[in-house]
Amino acid sequence: QTNMLDFVFAVDDAVAWHMTNLLKNRSHYSFLKFFGPKKISTIQKYGAGIYYNTLVPCNDRMIKYGVISTDALIEDLFHWKTLYVAGRLQKPVKILAQNENSRLQAALVSNLKSAVTAAFLMLPESFSEEELYMQIAGLSYSGDFRMIIGEDKSKVQNIVKPNVAHFQKLYSTILQDCPQVVYKHHLGRLEIDKSPEGQFTQLMALPKTLQQKITALVSPPGKNRDVEEILLQVAHDPDCGFVVHQGISGIVRPSSIVQSAKTILTAGAKKSITYSLKKLYKMTKGGLKKTS
Repeated sequence: QTNMLDFVFAVDDAVAWHMTNLLKNRSHYSFLKFFGPKKISTIQKYGAGIYYNTLVPCNDRMIKYGVISTDALIEDLFHWKTLYVAGRLQKPVKILAQNENSRLQAALVSNLKSAVTAAFLMLPESFSEEELYMQIAGLSYSGDFRMIIGEDKSKVQNIVKPNVAHFQKLYSTILQDCPQVVYKHHLGRLEIDKSPEGQFTQLMALPKTLQQKITALVSPPGKNRDVEEILLQVAHDPDCGFVVHQGISGIVRPSSIVQSAKTILTAGAKKSITYSLKKLYKMTKGGLKKTS
């Protein structure tokens, strides 16, 4: 009852959605309501492409809800442009309603497969299911400055530990169908091909934005080297997993900074301070639990 419920609405027409919502729930918005739905939709596009109304009372609970355009969501799921909403959808969530959008369906599956592939590259040859889910759940927090100040340091563990069964339900089919992994379901362990050939196959299957980030890290500016050639070099590198991690951080960091700065506008000063204090309290509480 004390936890805030987090909703995300994917909408085909953001301007029309905000226009209707301003008529129905004007009090949910900050001072930006005076600028109208078009301006709100423009602000929505910055950072992670999502507009949040937070600390909204609803049925004796506090909720926050984010609005993202369906196209922006699909783009993030397929290519990991910001990994903000795509990162949330790599964890068990409850989908309340979904229209028959085949491209969105394909994007949701693609995102889960990409999460597994990225996690494989950062894990050793043999690992437990829980270690895999911890790695997956941590992807969207890599490089997020809020993990330094503002988030509970045990956040990833708190997401995975009580939800292992839900993670299994989400990923078991993908793991069973993956030719590069031996999935010992009865033991709860997995073994992955860590040869350069195996890692190269995985690197080539990563989302486009992550491949670009890895390429930029490894290849100095000005050298027009082929992406495939660079990824082959990374596949032979003993620090391959670290390079992948750095690439993911390079995606998450800028979008998390802009999105957090945007919160001051979308929530307003009072709600921003209240929300930040709640986050700091949770972070401190989590730290005290660890030390006790």
